[in-house]
Amino acid sequence: MSARTARWLAALVGVVAALVVLGVAEAVALLVGPAGSPLFAVGSLVIDLVPPGVKELVISLFGTGDKAVLLTVLGVLVVVLAGLAGALEARRPPWGVVIFGAAGLFGVIAVLTRAGASGLDGAPTIVGAVAGIVVLRIGIRRLTRWRLAARPRSGAVAPQVERRSFLTLTIVAGAASLLVGAGARAMNAGATAVTQVRNRLVLPKPATAAPPVAPGAELDIPGLTPIVTPNADFYRIDTALQVPSIDSASWRLKVTGMVENPIEIDFAELLAKPLIEHMVTLTCVSNDVGGNLIGNALWLGYPIRELLKQAVPKAGADMVLSTSIDGFTAGTPLDVLLDDGTEALLAVGMNGKPLPLEHGFPVRMVVPGLYGYVSATKWLVELEVTRFADAQGYWTPRGWSARGPIKLSSRIDTPADGARVGAGQVAIAGVAWAQHTGVQRVEVQVDGGQWVEATLADSISADTWRQWVYRWDATKGTHTVRVRATDANGVTQGKTYVPPAPDGSEGWHEISFSV
Repeated sequence: MSARTARWLAALVGVVAALVVLGVAEAVALLVGPAGSPLFAVGSLVIDLVPPGVKELVISLFGTGDKAVLLTVLGVLVVVLAGLAGALEARRPPWGVVIFGAAGLFGVIAVLTRAGASGLDGAPTIVGAVAGIVVLRIGIRRLTRWRLAARPRSGAVAPQVERRSFLTLTIVAGAASLLVGAGARAMNAGATAVTQVRNRLVLPKPATAAPPVAPGAELDIPGLTPIVTPNADFYRIDTALQVPSIDSASWRLKVTGMVENPIEIDFAELLAKPLIEHMVTLTCVSNDVGGNLIGNALWLGYPIRELLKQAVPKAGADMVLSTSIDGFTAGTPLDVLLDDGTEALLAVGMNGKPLPLEHGFPVRMVVPGLYGYVSATKWLVELEVTRFADAQGYWTPRGWSARGPIKLSSRIDTPADGARVGAGQVAIAGVAWAQHTGVQRVEVQVDGGQWVEATLADSISADTWRQWVYRWDATKGTHTVRVRATDANGVTQGKTYVPPAPDGSEGWHEISFSV
């Protein structure tokens, strides 16, 4: 056996040992509780440690696929680190064991620093790390015996025997870890049971129903974004690598902090209240000019202002810190949530169905006019009335602004950038939004010429985006089109590009196409 082959086989032992760590940890978490699962805890801790600029870059490059990218990168890092540990254990023991021990300690820290964690939650990672170290040491020992047996010396055990012993360990341990780990991971996620609960749930009829979308609010143009975003297509940007699975029967919401009357309600009590329907367009602060991190849906929920009025906020309070079951927090201005003209909701329904798990089931916040990072807390469990001077939401200490009002913006949906279209009349169309203010006008500029006014679809409300179209008699060649919007207050989008950080992007969306 060559030295190079031996190094690769030692690295393989390290990778198999890492699979054992994860598989055993997931299996033990079945006994301790899903909160003890280290897989997504480590990923969440990495998210917290990564600089905001890196997160913004990943979201801008991969959009809603950011979590898959992160998990892929983490997987590659685990394989590389485990392979290195295996190679070191073969050449310079016990450095491989040291690396596994340090990784296990990092996993325990990741688990125990999650919201609501208990000391027992660290047990799966500890047991998994011990099992991985045992497999690492046994595997390297068998590899060493195989190498020695392959040397020409009298009295040596047949190389085939040692080879078979090594391969049996690595194949059986690796395959068993994958099977056990995958099965335990699925059971720990608990999504199946909660999905069944959600599917059986029948939402009450709203006390105040939203009017149906008028025919004139949606333009029939191929390639134009639908006025209502289907649940399956609604963007998802949050810090949860693993979608929380919350049984609505055990869900509770607390209203705490600077209030005269602390409140705690359960899901049945919330559904018994007079619910209202309201269509709202939500936008992620990471949405770049022309981006698709935006969606419009019909929400069913209870006005947050009514619950806060029952709690009676104390003088001096100016912020509500909302908390998700996974520990995410958002700071929302108290005056916005108390405003009678703002339909900020404790939402339980989305487009006529209970909230999808990935969009916050059983309860989330929906606040018109504010970016999601300061208002759209999913899997909501607490509203703490406090002050901006005393508390910060998750993203504020990471460099984002504290209040987050949505900025006026517009986008060209069709033609797509780089498209080729036929000569004749071309429908240039898209959407514009200025949530809680409303869009008054949209203008289009072709090839740097005069700005011309587009035709607007009917407005549903100031809280939703608005479709627009400009029909242009196209000529042969390559053309550049820009769009800008003006809100109901007469404010027009500026030309200068501003990146999403720290309080939302600005600038004119521009596309090019050929005829």
